[in-house]
Amino acid sequence: MADFTSALYLGLRHASATLPAWESLTLGLPAALREPAGADAAATALAHLQGLPATTLLPSTLHLFWDLLRLLARDARSALLLDAGAYPILHWAAEGAAAAGAVVHRFAHHDAAALDQLAHEVARAGLRPVVVCDGFCPGCDRPAPLHAYARIAAQRGGSLVIDDTQALGVFGAAPSTTCPYGHGGGGSLCWQGLAGAHIAVGASLAKGFGAPLAALSGSEALIARFRRESETRLHCSPPSAAAVQAARRALDANARRGEAWRARLLRLVLRLRETLVRAGLAPVGRLPFPVQSFVSRHGPELAPQLLRRLRAGGVRALLTSGCQGLAPRLSFVVTARHSMAQIDRVAQLLARGGGASPCVPAALAIH
Repeated sequence: MADFTSALYLGLRHASATLPAWESLTLGLPAALREPAGADAAATALAHLQGLPATTLLPSTLHLFWDLLRLLARDARSALLLDAGAYPILHWAAEGAAAAGAVVHRFAHHDAAALDQLAHEVARAGLRPVVVCDGFCPGCDRPAPLHAYARIAAQRGGSLVIDDTQALGVFGAAPSTTCPYGHGGGGSLCWQGLAGAHIAVGASLAKGFGAPLAALSGSEALIARFRRESETRLHCSPPSAAAVQAARRALDANARRGEAWRARLLRLVLRLRETLVRAGLAPVGRLPFPVQSFVSRHGPELAPQLLRRLRAGGVRALLTSGCQGLAPRLSFVVTARHSMAQIDRVAQLLARGGGASPCVPAALAIH
């Protein structure tokens, strides 16, 4: 079966035989007492890739943002301003911070004007804004307006916190029309050409790099403070030795072969978009990100029918509702391990799926 549901974008899997041996899978100690072997080296390599001064590793983004948002909200007179379309983990972390007494407000998804107004209001109340968002939203296939968010936060003495799980490993520096992913895989800050001491980036490595752990990157002062004050570093185990070794292997492999993997990934995604438009579907958004969603011009009710036809033909895909609870769309997660033949098989099945017109112009794409 051709599986278009895995988010291992670069195709990294880290079979046990590919990793160095470890003496103990876990130390039985919290990270506050001792880091796993290799954690510092992996953190240094990741900070360099992202163009940020310092990084620390955690078991997951839930651990990371649960602590980080509480820590920032403990600063005197701060308020968390959360993009309403952010990934659920950011909402859970914000709710945890609110339960601990933090002021939390939400603003419309990717709406910099709404954020500016909200930041103005909290500033009038004597609060500094901590803006919280995803770097890239696969639900609507759009990057967050990070330059505007960073400027709004900085103007009022605040900070910007980004969950960059989707972009890390895929997006990088100096994107162009011929190379829309950019180079290096360092994530959204590199891709958008953004920097600032008031910006913190949290990301899971489980998608682009296939390693089940997370990393918080930012200024040396922030990372040092987080390592001192983090409650999950005190009460939870650090990432396992296997996860740390997988992260080190992924970062090394990315330095050697990442550009070739991203080039292949791009070709596959462009082929999917091209063939499914010819099969009568319209892509959601313009960017060739590995997560691609499509709608039929004949109505959203066809999506479940088309999914069933794909499954009957040996193709696994997804029904998604997007970041704003939209009607069901047919979604595919493309990785560098897919083949052109698998992409073409999807198009063949959907072209026979019923209710699809011969051609939907690219101009009909939903933005």
